[in-house]
Amino acid sequence: MFHGLVSVFVRINYPPLLMKNKHFDPKGKMPSPFTIELQNGWRQTLPFEDKRDFEEAQKGFIAAPPYKQIIAEAGNVAWDMGSYEFLLRGFDSVFDSIHPSLQRQAVLNMAYGLYEVLPDKIYQVRGFDLANMTIIKGNTGWILFDVLTCKETAKAALELVNEHLGHRRVVAVVYSHSHVDHYGGVRGVVDEANVKNGKVQIIAPVGFMEYAIAENVYSGTAMVRRAFFQYGLLLPRSPFGHVDQSIGKNTAAGNTGLIEPTRYIEQDIEELTIDGVKMVFQNTPGTEAPAEMNTYFPDWKAFWAAENICGTIHNIYTLRGALVRDALEWSKKINEALYRFGQQAEVMFASHSWPRWGNDRIQEVMRTQRDAYAHLHNEVLHQANQGVTINEIHNVYKLPESLQQQWAAHSYHGSEEHNSRAVINRYLGYWDANPATLIPLSPRESAPLYVEMMGGADKILAKGQELHARGQYREAMEILNKLVYAEPQNQAAKDLLADVFEQIGYQKESPSVRNSFLAAAYELRNGFPKGVTAKTVTPDTVRAMSTQLWLDFIGIRLDSQKAEGMKFTINLLTPDNGEKFAVEMSNSTLTNIKGFQAKNPDLTITIDRSDLELIMAGIATFPALIGEGKVKLEGDAQVLVRLQSLLVQFTPDFEILPGSKPAESVTPTENSFEQPEPADTSGG
Repeated sequence: MFHGLVSVFVRINYPPLLMKNKHFDPKGKMPSPFTIELQNGWRQTLPFEDKRDFEEAQKGFIAAPPYKQIIAEAGNVAWDMGSYEFLLRGFDSVFDSIHPSLQRQAVLNMAYGLYEVLPDKIYQVRGFDLANMTIIKGNTGWILFDVLTCKETAKAALELVNEHLGHRRVVAVVYSHSHVDHYGGVRGVVDEANVKNGKVQIIAPVGFMEYAIAENVYSGTAMVRRAFFQYGLLLPRSPFGHVDQSIGKNTAAGNTGLIEPTRYIEQDIEELTIDGVKMVFQNTPGTEAPAEMNTYFPDWKAFWAAENICGTIHNIYTLRGALVRDALEWSKKINEALYRFGQQAEVMFASHSWPRWGNDRIQEVMRTQRDAYAHLHNEVLHQANQGVTINEIHNVYKLPESLQQQWAAHSYHGSEEHNSRAVINRYLGYWDANPATLIPLSPRESAPLYVEMMGGADKILAKGQELHARGQYREAMEILNKLVYAEPQNQAAKDLLADVFEQIGYQKESPSVRNSFLAAAYELRNGFPKGVTAKTVTPDTVRAMSTQLWLDFIGIRLDSQKAEGMKFTINLLTPDNGEKFAVEMSNSTLTNIKGFQAKNPDLTITIDRSDLELIMAGIATFPALIGEGKVKLEGDAQVLVRLQSLLVQFTPDFEILPGSKPAESVTPTENSFEQPEPADTSGG
């Protein structure tokens, strides 16, 4: 049993389900004989005799807190390590509903508490959030690397540090990259006043502020909805549901914040001394995040790998949605780190997972991950150049045997299936070059034709049952999916497809893929619950969001059919920050350009950016601020009314699977100009 390991549960208010043979869903099924046979095969062929990760994950344990839950300021459970208790019965416990490799990773991620990485120099708090918080001991205070997702978990982590290591002030915070689980807890560890007066530095890679917000706005509502699948947000924590999130247990649910960095690392390699600690930063854009950096501590021979080298191969394509990443560039940045720092380093630690000690071990892991990303890139394109398409590569691509036997090359966060397709998509796009797939019918249009030609629902159900009984789950999925699209209210078809999805989910090593299949099974059986809303935008997010980004998103929200025939121009002025914009409505499209003004506009709006932020945050409206004299309108005021009438407020409750939409949708806010919170980028 791990030192400092406890259990874990939260999300929706399900009771903890710790009975090994008790499914949380009355319609849920046990693992089939075919699934059990597959899991037993993995148990016999994977390198379970290699226990080094377990030894490294336990090393340096100092203390765990007496509690298992952290409560958010709003009263909800922000973090709960108690709901994964079933994983700690001992690793000899066999869960046939969990891929054996994933079960191993899930147990490794149960580390909970304060750990020593390098005596009297580097410490980590693990298991308080999806990410780790790393604590560097400077001459006068703490330097914190990555401060978790929310204020509450970050505050609790720092309190644990001060309790056991002695109280010291925070002198600096380093954001390793632009995903929220690495900066969102900043207000739990520093006071913004101390940042403004220079008592606390905040350091980040160049481009951090742009990508921390902009990457997740344009398709934010769709990302939020898709996250219900990738992160299994509706799944209870159970051997039949959510068991892990690959780079940590889950994401904390508290107050997220953002304080703008005071210094950016702009050069490829840049040296900086903070509170007496010498650091060499390596910018790694184009890897796990568009703005990210590794850090080397030359005096200590310690290498911080950010989220570029963790206990898993990461996402080249993130299932919740994100721009496709560059597997080759990722490999090259690891290789650069290996040759610059890795051949001297004696400890390597990161923002997720556990450290590695000893130069041989460090080089082994760095080379393993370097080669895994490079092989993915090279072999996929090797196959593509011989005619293998995006719709075939996931059935063709395999890691070489030597990498399959290295735990650090396993794709827990990513998967070989969806990452291989992503490489082709990056270079060749989504089309497989068959004209039949270039402009295909939509699934709802093509499905009735397939059902008719297959002889109707009864025959498809019978064949689906036959394939399911033979363990041919993907074949069963192929035909049952057509039936469900053709007959969205056919519950027998949805239940059988859910049974198929469930067995596929049980068999998957990647929790993102597992969660997606199990969440789809849940929604097919039960529907998507009503009342799910998007998060309210936080003041920190609004301040960080550019006016141009807000205007761009208004253009996305425009109902172009209602706008047919409309034409107007608006000049927008924000005197307190000196910005100006020209906004045009033409051809059912809203465009904007910064730094210009339209000649003879239909309307000119003058409002301080600080007041506009109140509208963006939903705290105020244009009519209210006009009444207070904080907005000046010159020209036709009805233009603003017409624009507002065209805006759709997106809600993350739209249907993904046929027949699963809640009967009652969320009622949108009345403030059409309010900006919704960007999607959560936790986990990359």
